[in-house]
Amino acid sequence: MEPMLLYVTTSCLVGLALAASSAAGAEDPPASPFADGVFRWQCSPPLLVAEATAPDPHVSIKDPTIVYSEGRWHLFTTVRRQSGKVDIEYLSFTDWDRAAAAPRTPLGLHDQYYCAPEVFFCTPQQRWYLVYQMADKNRTPQFGPVFSTTESLADPHSWSKPAPLIANAPENPKWLDFWVICDAEKAHLFYTSLDGHMWRRETRKTDFPGGWGEQQLALQGDIFEASHTYKLKGLDQYLTIIEAQGGGRRYYKAYLADKLEGPWKPLADSQAQPFAGAANVRQQEPWTANISHGELIRAGVDEQMEVDPAHLQFLFQGASDEEYQGHPYGQIPWRLGLLTREK
Repeated sequence: MEPMLLYVTTSCLVGLALAASSAAGAEDPPASPFADGVFRWQCSPPLLVAEATAPDPHVSIKDPTIVYSEGRWHLFTTVRRQSGKVDIEYLSFTDWDRAAAAPRTPLGLHDQYYCAPEVFFCTPQQRWYLVYQMADKNRTPQFGPVFSTTESLADPHSWSKPAPLIANAPENPKWLDFWVICDAEKAHLFYTSLDGHMWRRETRKTDFPGGWGEQQLALQGDIFEASHTYKLKGLDQYLTIIEAQGGGRRYYKAYLADKLEGPWKPLADSQAQPFAGAANVRQQEPWTANISHGELIRAGVDEQMEVDPAHLQFLFQGASDEEYQGHPYGQIPWRLGLLTREK
C-alpha cells in the first residue's frame, strides 16, 4: 500500500485536490511557520454536523481521525447522542463536498462508552488499527486505551472487538486521548492527563501492540488534552499539536522535537500566537471560535504519521462561544470543519 501525498483546498465551498509525490523525490522547502511559529489558516464552512434525525438524535460529531486510501476518504469520528450514549461512526466519501451525504455507520464495538479514535495502517502486520478510549465497568481499570484491527478498512463491520492496549496499567490511571506513532525501531504511545502533562510509553515495534514500558513525562505546560504527534515529511523533526484552553476558548499549541523521546520545544504555544485558534483562523462566514480536538491531514496512512509541512490541513471540531460556554460539556453541538494553512 503506497502512501499518497494529498491536500484539500477550501474557498466558499470546499473541493478536493490530490497531488502525487514527485517521481524524482524532490521535496518542497520547509514551510516558514516551522521556523518562526507563525501560522495562518483559512476555515471552511461546517462540513459535517450532528445527525438530528437519527432514532437517538446526535448532539455532536467530534474527535475525527481520517486517512485517504484507494481513492476515498475514510473518516472515523465520535458521536454523542441525546440518550448520553457515545459511539464511533464511520463515513467514506470521494471528496469533501459529498461528505455530508455519506452514509454514517456506527461501529457498535461497545455498549457503554468508547470514543476519540486514531486510525492507521500497521505496515509490519499488514492490517489496520483503530486505537481509542473506552469506559467499561467490568474492566480494571475501568477507563483506558483499547484497540481493534481489520484487514478491510472499507467494511465498518469488520473491526475486531476491543482489546486492552496496556497490560500493566495502574488501578486508577489519570489518562485520556491516546495516540500511537512509530519510528524505525519503536512504537510510542502519547496521552494527556488534563493537568498540564503529556505522557509517553514505548515498546519495540516488533512487540506492538504489547510490551509497553512505564509512562514517562513527555511535556509539561499550559496544555489540556487531544495531543497528536506527527513526523514532518522531508525534515528530521516531529511535531506535537495539543489542545489548550484559555479565555473560555479551546485552541491548539505546537511543539517540535528531533526525536519522539523529546525534548519538546515550543513552536506556537500561546493564545496570541497559537498553532490554530481564534487569533489566526480566518472565516468567510464565522461559525466557530473554538478550534478543538482535530487531526492533521496525513501524507500517508501508515504508523509513521507523516504530514507534509508544505501542505498543512487540519480537520477539527468547532463551536461558537455561545455554544461552547452556554451548554454542559456533553451537550455542546460540535461540528467538523477544515483548516487550510495560508501561504
